Amino acid sequence: MDYDDYKLEIISDINACMDALQAQPILFMGSGVSQRYFGAPTWNDLMKYLSNTCPLITKRFEYYQQSFKRDNTKIASSFSEIYSEWAWEEEQNTRYPLEYFEEVCDKDIYIKHEVSTYLDHLIEHFNIDDNNFNKEITELKKINPHAIITTNYDNLMELIFPDYCKIVGQKVVHLNYTSYGEILKIHGCTKAPDTVVLTSEDYENFNKKKKYLSAKLLTYFAEHPLFFFGYSIADENIKGILSDIDEILAPNNELIPNIYMICYDENCELKGSHPKEQLIAIDDNRSVRLKVIYASDFRWVYTALANCTPDVTVNPKLIRALLSKTYKLASQELPKQELPFNFKMLQSIADDDSQLPTLFGITQIPNHKAINTDFNFTITSLAEKLNLGSWHHVNNLLKEIAQEKDFHMKNSDNIYHIYIKTGKGGSGIHKYSNEAYKLLTKVKNKEDYNIIID
Repeated sequence: MDYDDYKLEIISDINACMDALQAQPILFMGSGVSQRYFGAPTWNDLMKYLSNTCPLITKRFEYYQQSFKRDNTKIASSFSEIYSEWAWEEEQNTRYPLEYFEEVCDKDIYIKHEVSTYLDHLIEHFNIDDNNFNKEITELKKINPHAIITTNYDNLMELIFPDYCKIVGQKVVHLNYTSYGEILKIHGCTKAPDTVVLTSEDYENFNKKKKYLSAKLLTYFAEHPLFFFGYSIADENIKGILSDIDEILAPNNELIPNIYMICYDENCELKGSHPKEQLIAIDDNRSVRLKVIYASDFRWVYTALANCTPDVTVNPKLIRALLSKTYKLASQELPKQELPFNFKMLQSIADDDSQLPTLFGITQIPNHKAINTDFNFTITSLAEKLNLGSWHHVNNLLKEIAQEKDFHMKNSDNIYHIYIKTGKGGSGIHKYSNEAYKLLTKVKNKEDYNIIID
C-alpha cells in the first residue's frame, strides 16, 4: 500500500474512533518525545552522564552495565549510594540545597537533584519558534487533549500546553473523576526532585501502588481515544500500565480499538505495507492487541487529532473550574443544603439532561430535538443495540456495505445517517437512524438487503 493511502486509512480510523467515543483524546507522552524536541538523554545516556559527573565513580560505565545486567534502575540505585557519600563531603555541600542535609530527606535526593538539574539545563533554551520540529509542535499544540499523561520528569509538556494543570506523582491518585486539562506526571517532576522515580527501590514502590493508579486511569482508557507517543512497543512502563487493565478492556484478548501506539520509523514511507495492529506481550502468559501507526513525521497524526477539536474551544482552566465547582456542588453543598437551591430546576435537570445547559447558560444547537429523534444513535450506541460490543465492529459492517453495494453511508446525509459539523477540518458528529439499525442488522445476519436512496 502506498504510504499516502496508508495515512488516509489511518486518519479515517482515527476519525471513526473519535466520532464513536465523542471525547477528546488522552496523550501518553514518553521519553522519545523529549529526546526528539529538546535533546533529552536516553536512559543509558543519563546513566553515563551521572557516571561521568561524580568523581567517586571511578570505574567505566560498562562495568556497571555488566554488574547489573544492563538494568538502569539498579545502576541508579548503586550510583545513589555514591552520590550520597559525595554530597556529604564537606567541599560538596554548596552543590546541593542545605535542606537536603536534614534527616527527613532520603539519601537518594542527591542523585535525583543531579538528574533534575541536568534536564532543566537541557530544556532551558527550548523555544517552539526556532525548534527543528517547529511545524510538528505547532500541530501538537492545536490538539486540546482531555489530559496528558507522561512518565517524563522534564517540563516539556508544561511549555507546550501552558494552560494545563500539572499533577505530580501520587497526587494523581487523589484526582476526582471530573479532572480535565491536566498533565499527569506519574513518575515525578524535576521541579520536585524527591518525586522522581529513578532507582530500583523507587520502581518497586511505584509498582506496589500502581494498581491504585491504574484504577484511576481506567476511566481514561475506557472512555477516551488514547495515543502513545515516544514509547517503544517493548517499553516496560507501557507493559506495566496495560497489565492491570487488559482484562477489563479486552477480556478475550481482542483488539482494544481506542488505544493507538505511534511508532517512529524513519523509513516507513519507503515500505510497501505496515501492520495496523500489534500484539504486545505484557508478561509470560498474557498479551494485548493495540492499534499501531508508523510515522517518521508526526505532523499528520497531530493534525488528524487537532481536526477533531471543536471550532469553539474553551480554556482548560475555565473547564476545570466549572467541573470542580459542579463536583463540589453535587458532592458537598447539595447534601448539606448549604445554599438556597432551586430544587425544582435541579429535579428537571435530573429527569432531562437536555436542560443542563440552561443551568450553565449554554446555548444548544437549533432543532437538536428533531435531529435526536430521527437520528438517535451514535456509532457506539449502534454497536450496543446490535450486540457487537465495540464501535469498530459497526465500522467494519459499514465497510462491508461499501464494498458490496458501493454505498458509503457516512459520505452523505441520507435516511440512514446525518453529519453534524462541530469541529475544524470537517470534523463533527455522525448520527444514525433506526433505518440504519435495520440495515446493519441484516448485514450482520448475512441476510439479503437493498439500499434505499432518498
